[in-house]
Amino acid sequence: MQALVLEEKGVLSLREIDLPLAVGPGDVKIAIHTVGVCGSDVHYYTHGAIGPFVLREPMVLGHEAAGTVVEVGAEVKDLKVGDRVCMEPGIPNMSSRATKLGLYNVDPDVRFWATPPIHGVLAPYAVHPAAFTYKLPDSVSFAEGAMVEPFAIGMQAAARARIKPGDVAAVIGCGPIGIMVALAALAGGCARVFISDLSAEKLAIAGQYPGIVPVNITERPFAEVLAGETGGWGADVVFEASGSPRAFDGLFDLVRPGGAVVLVGLPVHKVEFDVAGAISKEVRIETVFRYANIFDRALELIASGKVDLKPLITGTFDFDQSIEAFERAAKGDPSDVKLQIRVGEGA
Repeated sequence: MQALVLEEKGVLSLREIDLPLAVGPGDVKIAIHTVGVCGSDVHYYTHGAIGPFVLREPMVLGHEAAGTVVEVGAEVKDLKVGDRVCMEPGIPNMSSRATKLGLYNVDPDVRFWATPPIHGVLAPYAVHPAAFTYKLPDSVSFAEGAMVEPFAIGMQAAARARIKPGDVAAVIGCGPIGIMVALAALAGGCARVFISDLSAEKLAIAGQYPGIVPVNITERPFAEVLAGETGGWGADVVFEASGSPRAFDGLFDLVRPGGAVVLVGLPVHKVEFDVAGAISKEVRIETVFRYANIFDRALELIASGKVDLKPLITGTFDFDQSIEAFERAAKGDPSDVKLQIRVGEGA
């Protein structure tokens, strides 16, 4: 079937490719409707690698997806043909030590869509374990269903932060994940979330949400704003969501003594940070890699209406415009947050 294939760094094609579609007893076959364009997809397109994950052969892109079940395996009980669903894109080894500890996101054997050499789902159909496939409530559109995956990263970050009701948080980076983190932090109990960036356009989008305070660091240093807003104390939790090495300069000036720094953004290269600055404040440092045991809760929050992700969808492309969608994403238009590709028909 036709799919969006990353042939090599910088080369995309929309072409026929053989993909496995045999439905096992615990699997479902899904007609893909909507797929989000993720920053990692774009990074593979522009750089050919992310850390140890290197593109060595053609790979189908796409891992933020929603669609409709068209076939179920013999042992599947909780899903049926016609169900609208979203899919958690990582399939762990269920017998691994990491999975048994509940840490399947860091299972070395996990098979994650659109991470070399595993194919993604920018194609008409995909087969996936029913255990990692979630029925969409009627109130959740396919477009929102395809946003559950990135929002789950925000939820993982908020969970790692151990937020207490009334906390003040700071987020570095107002890209899609930064805004998702800010929304998850609010849902987790933060009273206010300050979010910083260089882009006035992205900050304006984030600033639409009550409780999120945008800070343009071309106008005023983030540390100065936080100090003024907290009486010099600092944020209870700081989320680094930009992946920029520059974000680590003065990182511990943002956080209060005894606070937490949660590293979400993935730098392309190694970075240095002020260990003495962290130790002198006894800052707790947490890290986030994807998510585990949180996808269903992310969906519940969206379905409840407490988290509205629709304003973050700033462009939708048809399947035959997939290459155009990636070219636009690679340009990094400051007015874009989340681009999506509509593969199937229907609402």
